[in-house]
This record gives sequence, C-alpha cells and structure tokens, in this order.
Amino acid sequence: MPLGLGRRKKASPLVENEEAEPIRLPPPPNSMRPRLIFHTQLAHGSPTGRIEGFSNVRELYAKIGEAFGIPPSEVMFCTLNTHKVDMDKLLGGQIGLEDFIFAHIKGQRKEIEVFKGEDALGLTITDNGAGYAFIKRIREGSIIHQIQVINVGDMIESINGHRLIGCRHYEVAKMLKELPKGKEFTIKLVEPLKAFDMISQRSGGSRSASGVQLGTGRGTLRLRSKGPATVEELPSAFEEKAIEKVDDLLESYMGIRDSELAATMVELGKDKKNPDEFAEALDETLGDFAFPDEFVFDVWGAIGDAKVGGSQE
Repeated sequence: MPLGLGRRKKASPLVENEEAEPIRLPPPPNSMRPRLIFHTQLAHGSPTGRIEGFSNVRELYAKIGEAFGIPPSEVMFCTLNTHKVDMDKLLGGQIGLEDFIFAHIKGQRKEIEVFKGEDALGLTITDNGAGYAFIKRIREGSIIHQIQVINVGDMIESINGHRLIGCRHYEVAKMLKELPKGKEFTIKLVEPLKAFDMISQRSGGSRSASGVQLGTGRGTLRLRSKGPATVEELPSAFEEKAIEKVDDLLESYMGIRDSELAATMVELGKDKKNPDEFAEALDETLGDFAFPDEFVFDVWGAIGDAKVGGSQE
C-alpha cells in the first residue's frame, strides 16, 4: 500500500554543508561521567568478571575479552540474567543498570547440506551488532526444524562458500530467501559453546553467593552504533508494546528480528504527525535498509495502535 506522497531522497553532502551546523558541546570528561560497572560470566561457566567503560556492542565484547583473556571475536552474543540460549533475553541495544551479562562464545563448527524443498526455510535471523548473524527462531514444522543439528543461537558463517562474517541480518535473510527452490545448499554454522552441566548444575543460588542481584535496575544503558552510550529510563508501556509490534513486522517482511532497530523506528515515529514525515525520518536515519512503502505504512499503523492501546489501559 503506497503512502500516497513521494518519499524525499537524502540531500547530497554538498547541499547539507550549505546549512549552518549546530553548536555541539564537547562530551564531559571521563571523570565526570557516571561509572557504570556490570557483572559478567561466560555462559558455559566461568568466574564472575566486572566490566565498564563501553559505549557500543563492539566495545562491550572487547571488555569481555579483556576480563576473560579471550579474543573479542570469540564472543557470539550475550544474554541478560540467564546463561541459557534464550532469545527473549538477548542483549540488544539496551542493558538494565543491574543486569547480569552472560557471554556466549564460539563452540563447535558444523557444515550441513540442506535441500530447499519449499520457498521458506523457516528461519528468523538476527545479528549481534558486531558482524555475526545467527538464528533467532526456527518455525515449527519447517525445513530447518526437521534438521536436528541446526539450532537457535547457531551463527551463520557461510552459505555455499560465501563468507558472511560482517554481514547484517537482513543481508543474510535475503540470501537465504533467494536460494533456488528444489536444490541443495551448504551452510556452515558455529554453535555456542556448551557445558556438560549447563542445565543440571546451573542454579540461581550458585550466583547469588557473590552478592549480585540479577536484573533489578530501574534504568537502562542504551548502546548506540554511532555516538556515546546514554543512561535512560526504562521504556514506557507504549514503547515496549510498539517495539514488539514493529519487531514482529520486521520478522514478517524481512525474516529478521532486531529489537534495537525496532526501538529506533519507534523513537523516530512516536512524535511524527503523519506517515510521510515518518517515512522521511526513516530515509534519513535508516536509508540503507530501503524499506518498502507498504512496510513503512504498517509500522506507522503499529505505532499508532500501540499509542491507542496505551491510552486505554
């Protein structure tokens, strides 16, 4: 469903430079910034480490690497307040100020031949914000669901020999969608390192001995791919509902889930007066995604529905 009005393209850098740039104050010195310390463990088992001084996911992984003496590239993704591969607890763009971070690192590599007998494989892809795309959801009854060695949390290393390290989730999802039906393809995966005692021996009591409370913080640290991290209030009920709706639309249209991307879209749309203003804001901030008009219109509707739902509660 088209929006009705044309989407304005980004201005060229030459045009942008003709406008007076706003005055920007320098960031406060490190000594004046709040000192935020987070507790972390390796998900398969490790002592508790303490990390601080990061502004984005890549810096977070570097700090985890320093804490445990491993290369940052070994970190696949992080979960909050659970060592399990729980995609509902996946660390995205926000961390509660008292959240406990569990880092999942690379484990066994595996190469699988898959016959694409249907148009859809049944995969939902996300990424860690640092160059690794991995499986967030497998639809029950789908082609991939029938292959027992492919699991949620597996990182997609390559498809038919095409290396995917450094690709975003939407690029990987597009490649999977475009694989020809009726042919086999080869996918190389890396699963998170697992411990033998991951289920039977892991208990909340063993961690509470360190005096760390899990997930009780009222604020949140917002990580950004560009710019410094900021401490913010927890998302409102409207924002949580809208983010969930937009994330569902991302999965439906693009085969990806990305709560940080969904949160950015909600932030861009919550104060806009009409869908064309929203579309223009998306083009300026997220133009690389080239969202179709129908998707933008549905996202605008989802944000509006969340506003109405929030006002009725």
